[in-house]
This record gives sequence, structure tokens and C-alpha cells, in this order.
Amino acid sequence: MKNTLQQIMMANKATEEKQKAIHQTEINNPLTKPDRRHFLKKSVLGGVSLASFLNLSVEDTLAQSTAKVNRASNPSELKITDMRYATVSNGTSFTNARNVIIRIDTNQGIYGLGEVRDGGDARYALFLKSRLLGQNPCNVEMLFKMIKQFGNHGRLGGGVSGVEMALWDLAGKAYGVPVWQLLGGHYRDKVRLYSYVPGHSVTNMDVAKFKADIKHRLEEQGFTWLKMHPGIQVYSSILGTTVNTKFVPGFGTDDLSFGSYQSTRHPFTAIQVTDKGLDLLAKYVDTIRSIVGYEVPLSADHMGHFDVNNCIRVARALEPFRMASLEDFVPWDSTDQLKTITDAITTPTMTGEDIYLKETFQKLCDVRAVDIVQPDMGSSGGILETKKIGDYAEEKGIAMGLHFAGTPICFMANVHSAAATQNVLALEVPNQVVDNPWWPTLVKMVGKQPLYTKGYAHVPLDAPGLGVELNDEVVKQHLHKEDTSYFRPTPEWNETRSHDRIFS
Repeated sequence: MKNTLQQIMMANKATEEKQKAIHQTEINNPLTKPDRRHFLKKSVLGGVSLASFLNLSVEDTLAQSTAKVNRASNPSELKITDMRYATVSNGTSFTNARNVIIRIDTNQGIYGLGEVRDGGDARYALFLKSRLLGQNPCNVEMLFKMIKQFGNHGRLGGGVSGVEMALWDLAGKAYGVPVWQLLGGHYRDKVRLYSYVPGHSVTNMDVAKFKADIKHRLEEQGFTWLKMHPGIQVYSSILGTTVNTKFVPGFGTDDLSFGSYQSTRHPFTAIQVTDKGLDLLAKYVDTIRSIVGYEVPLSADHMGHFDVNNCIRVARALEPFRMASLEDFVPWDSTDQLKTITDAITTPTMTGEDIYLKETFQKLCDVRAVDIVQPDMGSSGGILETKKIGDYAEEKGIAMGLHFAGTPICFMANVHSAAATQNVLALEVPNQVVDNPWWPTLVKMVGKQPLYTKGYAHVPLDAPGLGVELNDEVVKQHLHKEDTSYFRPTPEWNETRSHDRIFS
């Protein structure tokens, strides 16, 4: 069609120019009536002149007259044609250093962006490609039901969750509306963010510097909710504060090998906290709380790997400081133990960043094992599944926070879901986000709102899909060293090699 149009345009160019001159002469004639002048102006300034249309076939006339129609928005005919990925380095820990962005392409030129959970493997998503090719991405829930059997808790949920985000981005672009609109509308125009207290020495704090850093967080960056790590590492190096820490393999290190402290479930370490340890912990938290003030919610995470009895002792020692939440005292699947802790203390408890799908959250909510659920969209199942988790928790009188440690793609997926869910308290933005000047520049905002300002994310009100596009130049500058390819073709994942049905 393109060659045909070029030939037609060349053949009629002289005729067009002649006809334009005749029309312009008539426009300039003072005797020409206003209606006629308006019509002639439109025909001269319009794409193809009237003379050209006289010589076009019906097919070419239709092609020319609809040239400015957006044919990239025909949802009923939209089909998935490809899935590709790029891996961004965004942090220093063993998890958030690797962030996989996926792109799902279609037959109409539009594409959707999603993200595998930080620290997850691109293959968690690529494995799903063969199940999606040829499908209409606007059937988000149906496709989610097709692929959700291939996810699991923790990073294993990253592939399904990332695909689900990309499908919603595509559906929003196809229909020309923000994702939150497809979820039923939005409760808020901006989403509250929480950040961490700045890094500092836990054994010899520079109080003056810490005060300046907190002032920067609260006043200059505008955060109204903070989080800290009052974990066992704060006091365990001091003699007489803990029991058995010297004899647990890998304690105080990042060792993740089987049998190490990091990989041992909390009740099985035999670690205990002494009264001396509790006193030092209380003084440490009191110092931070006094500097932050009591108007600002202050949450806590990474308490340490010890049993329920010690969890309760630590929680009660912190009660005078009115923490906003105490997170993951024991693993999320220890429902009875979580409930025991929750019932024994007056500070809100929270868990959920490694849980896949709403069914497990429902079990926690049904027995009120925690006061706040905190899904990570990279593991939970994606945008709609996270909203369903929040809606169910709301029915049970439980609030929802949102865990996050990725790129602006997953960040914006969280923003849309949070906008459409009533009981959301705040969305996490870790230090590698708020203290990283290039992090926001990984994307370009499609609408008028910025990504976030003064401790709040802006809900896109005038942009379709997630409301962001990748800033290719910046992303390419921060590709992970283990894989510097950039959305290369992935034909090796096109073929389905198994029968997926899980029942007979």
C-alpha cells in the first residue's frame, strides 16, 4: 500500500499544485462567500487535495481519508506477537541489584511494559511467552488464569506478576485510558510514599549528621512516613546482649547458603535477646524516634531470626515508641505464630512481601494474624490481584501497605493499583530510589504529572496504560553486567513444550 500511495502522489503532484493555486485564487477573491472560502481552505490545507481524490480508487481513497485515524487502538483485533526483556542494575543488595523489565509486543505496534520482582530471573517471564503468543492482551484476567499456575511465592511469582502488569499497560493503551480506570476508578489523585531513615552507624551514631539527614528526608524530600531497621545487628556485637549468635553459621553476614542464619527459619536458630540487649535496643529506637518526632509514622523491619517468645519481648520493649508497624517477625506462612504475636502486643504487625496470590492473604485476614497486609506486586500476582488482596483485607477491617524495590515500571503499576484500592496506607520507596538521582529518569512520563514529588506519587490522570515510557538512553546506561542485551528477540521461547493442565 505504501508504494502504491507513493506512485499515486508522484503522478498527481502537478495536478495538486495546479488545483491548489486555483483554490488559493478563489479564496483571495473578495466575492467568494465565507462558507465556500472555509471549504476551500480546508481542502488546500488538508492532507490530500481534492484533485487527488478524483483519481483514487475506492481502496486508496479510504486509506488516504483515514490516514490520521489511530489504528493502534483496535482492541478486538489486538494480538500478542512477542515478549522481550532488559535487565537493569538498580541497587547493591543481592536482591534489588537485578531488575528485569519485560516488553510484550502486539500486531498493532503498541506494547506493554511490566517488571519481574527485584532479584528475580528473566526466565520466570520468558517461560510464559509461548502461552501468550497470538492471544488478545486485553483479556487480562483470562490470561492470568492461564499462567498463574507457573508462579509461586517469593521471586518465583515475578514472571506471572510482570506479565500481568504488561497486559494491563497494553489494555489501557488499547482503550486509551489509565489502568486505574479499568480497575473501577480511583480513590485518590496521589499515593503516599514511605522511605527509610538514612544510613548511619548503629554503634556510634553521628547524631548531628543524622538530624540533618532526617531533616532532608522530611522537609526537602517531603516524606511523611519513615521506616527503620531495629534488628538484632544493632546490639548483637556488644557482649551480653544475645544468646547463641556466635554459634549460628553465617550470622552477621549475607551468606544465603543452606543452614546459614539468613536461610534458617526464625524458630530454629535458638537465638535469644537478653534484658541488656532490649535496653540497648530501646535506647537506639528512642534516639531515632526523638529525632523523627511522633507526628511521623515510623515503621520497623528486619527484627532478627528468633522465636515467638523473643519476638514478643522485643515488641513489648518497643511499645513506648508507638511504631507504625513491626514487619515479618516470623515467616509469613507461620500463621498461628503470627497471630500469637499480634494478640500479645499493641503495636500493629505486618507481613506479605513474599506471598503469591490472594488466597494466602485471605487465610491471614480470616484469623487476623496481622494488622496490616503488605504485598509486593512483583510477587503477589500483579495489579488486579493486589487490588483484590486489598479489597478482601478491607472487608476484614485490615489495612494494606505496599512493598516495593524495583524500577519506575513496577512503581507505576503499584501507583495505579493503590489509586484504585481504598485501604492502602503507603507505598515503599527504598533508599536506592530516593537517593538515586538517575532512578526517575529511567522513564518518561506520558502525561502532565511528574513521577513523584514531596513524598507522594502522582496518579496519571491524562495518560493511557501505566502512563510511562522507557527512556532508552538512560536505561541502556544502567544495564546489569550479567546481561547487557536490550530487548533482543527471544524466539527460543516461542514453542510450548508441555501439556499444562493440572487436573485429569
